Amino acid sequence: MAKNTFTLTDNRNGNSYEYNVIDGTRGPSVVDISTFYKDSGMFTYDPGYTSTASCDSKITFIDGENSELRYRGYDIGDLAGKKSFLDVCYLLMRGELPGKEASENFDLEIRHRSFLNEGLIRIFDALPDGAHPMATMGAATMALAAFYKDHLNLEDDKQFKIMRRRIVAKMPTIAAMAYRNSIGTPLIYPDVNRYFTENFLYMLRAYPGGTMKRLPDGTNEEIKQIEVDALDAIFTLHADHEQNASTTTVRNVGSTEAHPYVAISSGIAALWGSAHGGANEKVMDQLKMIGDIKNVPSFIAKAKDRNDPFRLMGFGHRVYKNRDPRAECLKGLQDQLKEALNLDSKLLDIAAAVEEAALNDDYFKDRGLYPNIDFYSGVILTALKIPVEMFTPIFVIGRTPGWIAQWSELKQDPKSKIARPRQLYTGN
Repeated sequence: MAKNTFTLTDNRNGNSYEYNVIDGTRGPSVVDISTFYKDSGMFTYDPGYTSTASCDSKITFIDGENSELRYRGYDIGDLAGKKSFLDVCYLLMRGELPGKEASENFDLEIRHRSFLNEGLIRIFDALPDGAHPMATMGAATMALAAFYKDHLNLEDDKQFKIMRRRIVAKMPTIAAMAYRNSIGTPLIYPDVNRYFTENFLYMLRAYPGGTMKRLPDGTNEEIKQIEVDALDAIFTLHADHEQNASTTTVRNVGSTEAHPYVAISSGIAALWGSAHGGANEKVMDQLKMIGDIKNVPSFIAKAKDRNDPFRLMGFGHRVYKNRDPRAECLKGLQDQLKEALNLDSKLLDIAAAVEEAALNDDYFKDRGLYPNIDFYSGVILTALKIPVEMFTPIFVIGRTPGWIAQWSELKQDPKSKIARPRQLYTGN
């Protein structure tokens, strides 16, 4: 990376400080101010880190002004729905898309690593019925560190590979068992004859013994391929998103030399927040609150009223100043599902009315408040008969390969050090 310099001048005393400018392959350049405190005796102040780069990374690139998202250089539109989620996992963790043989071997390994240690499964018994699946997932993922202590000190690529694949494989099983535990139904074990995403739906829906729901015509309900494809695309669209709150949390915890699965559990905790991964649950809650298409205009008016605290969920994004490219992919997916599954849902109709009203309103267009991934993902997951409390766990399944790739990059970076922001003290 080429380097130039950037000069800062303190107008109080005339002192000037010169810092290197580091250019990336894409996106804004950065000013290396790592010696700023030593030079000037001051800290920089950046609440929310809106102008701070905490690391350099080769994994994901976002151009929020031009609605661009890329994994390892690949545009998201060329991956979601066109490459399997497991191929995308391989891409994030290994840096390249797998060939046919590598893809098949990776799939096979993930299937066989999807089972949980029986000791870990007993942990679910200690948690109460009704516990939110995210709470259970966080606890179970943290407990994985006790079962795989050898992952604390990784030394070579083979060990990193096993560690990463193990957590990716087990997360759908943890999620499905967390949900079934929350509603007090028997746990379903993975079926190695099923692909990753189909297996997750199977573990959610199957009856003890592995049978599926009995239909009026005497046959068993089958998991439709379009359902698998749709959820696979959703996993891909959530797989990584640069240095967001949960990924930064994973990196920060990882910087302390904590176990990688402990770092992942911290990401689960961060993702649970309604301002982050829990946003699509809030979208569905709001659609239910609107209640009917005829009420949409009044809620749009409330969203535009500066004196009204009401906020339209699922619109706008911290990074994307125009359209969210992930939402564009999901919009097309939603239309396919509506036709293929013969959907006629009142909530889908309300969502369509909200979307149409906002996209044709200058207030939203002028402010770049377009539907984001949370708006469409909640609607699509509802169409797939996924319970609302499982929306964020599905986000976790999708984001796990991104988190673990980011953790691996941190641990293999010779420049990494423990995260330690400073503060502006304003107390007594």
